[in-house]
Amino acid sequence: MTDDRPHLAVIGAGPAGLAAAVAAAAHGVRVTLIDSAPRAGGQFYRRPAAELDARRPQALHHQWRTWERLADSLAHHVATGRVTHMTDHHVWLVEKRLKGAPGAAGLSGFTVHALLGPAQETSAEVGADAVLLATGGYEKVLPFHGWTVPGVLTAGGAQAMLKGSLAVSGRTAVVAGTGPLLLPVATGLAAAGVEVAALVESTGPTAFLRRTRALAAQPGKIAEGAQYAARLLRHRVTLLTRHTVVEAHGDERLEAVTVAALDADGRARPGTERRIACDTLAVGHGMLPHTDLAETLGCRLDGTGVHVDDEQRTDVPGVWAAGETTGIGGAALSLAEGHIAGRSAAARLNGAEPDRSSWAPAARSRGRLREFSAALDTVYAPPAHWTDLVTDDTVVCRCEEVTAGAIREAVDGLGAGDVRTVKLLTRAGMGWCQGRMCGPAVAGLTGCALTPSRRPFARPVPLGVLARAGETRDAEETEDD
Repeated sequence: MTDDRPHLAVIGAGPAGLAAAVAAAAHGVRVTLIDSAPRAGGQFYRRPAAELDARRPQALHHQWRTWERLADSLAHHVATGRVTHMTDHHVWLVEKRLKGAPGAAGLSGFTVHALLGPAQETSAEVGADAVLLATGGYEKVLPFHGWTVPGVLTAGGAQAMLKGSLAVSGRTAVVAGTGPLLLPVATGLAAAGVEVAALVESTGPTAFLRRTRALAAQPGKIAEGAQYAARLLRHRVTLLTRHTVVEAHGDERLEAVTVAALDADGRARPGTERRIACDTLAVGHGMLPHTDLAETLGCRLDGTGVHVDDEQRTDVPGVWAAGETTGIGGAALSLAEGHIAGRSAAARLNGAEPDRSSWAPAARSRGRLREFSAALDTVYAPPAHWTDLVTDDTVVCRCEEVTAGAIREAVDGLGAGDVRTVKLLTRAGMGWCQGRMCGPAVAGLTGCALTPSRRPFARPVPLGVLARAGETRDAEETEDD
């Protein structure tokens, strides 16, 4: 039997995507939830594999009850046929459907293309009347001498290992960089039995004093931070504020890191260097929104995030966006945005004007959390002169093995004035990750703003998949004719 309900494709099953899928399904819309992970939850709600038989998975999480409610709601909607949950599907393109009858709300419709499973050699297509992007964010990585030594990993990578496999990369760790993610990473590693030799944060306490109004408006967040601080004290973790990593040491394996104090201008102060023995360095400098799919659709960006209105609609008809893809703000903000986006999409697809009063509490929470996140963005900023610590022989683009010296030569010697020209001259950003890892570093070293780079696809795609793309849709259209 044909299901003639309006169809919404939600891409990403983290907090925003889950909240959106549940909200839309509860209001009469057929939802297909598409996610690259084997289970719903995203990075925030990542859990150990069932085979590990973890007795207390909630020990690595806060807001566990929120996750349980979301998981129960998703399971209910899947069981009743309101939601189809597609796991291990890596979306590489969302294509505007130009042929056929418009959707229920006058939309042209979309086709979502996804690669299947770990091998990613076959593709699936999902047709939908509208699309909701909840693609999350990724870590901002800034290089330093020795950052390619085995044992150096991102803060999010260390957390993912711990949450997903109950594994750690060593016995003694230093957690360094800047941002609120460092706190749960350091406390999580310490609770898992790792000796955390130091938490190295480039921001100092005085930075928070300049944002007391916005921060005080979220007492729950302040209390959460205090809980992390208490755990650090309990595990006797040394906290070094206004410090940064200068160098990682080791050949076959990380052996130590050198850190230094920062002056008021964000420069490493000579004579303050100290060497800390460790076999793991978990380092992070914040996050950036995943906007690849939004860019291929032509969605407008505000800075690095997708621009949305008060309903979480982008400027492309039929496309909503929620969560970290609209700007980094944490799980609570993602949940609020996802709830609003799901309700708005359901109403619009059913041909009705949304009842904004139904999401008023979520909208109020969204406003407060956005203000809080904006304050944190100004507090947690990488050292202003971090590029001074990047030596010419430091590899910046790991895919193409391009050094900082080559990038500087492209600017100073060859006259490159933007990131794209540097890319053409040096191949920095032409590798497998397409500049996602090295992009911020290349921009910083060239003195250019980090601008979006529109790509035809959101991820590498086998040629065979491209050759077969559209066959399923074409066959369906032929049958309809």
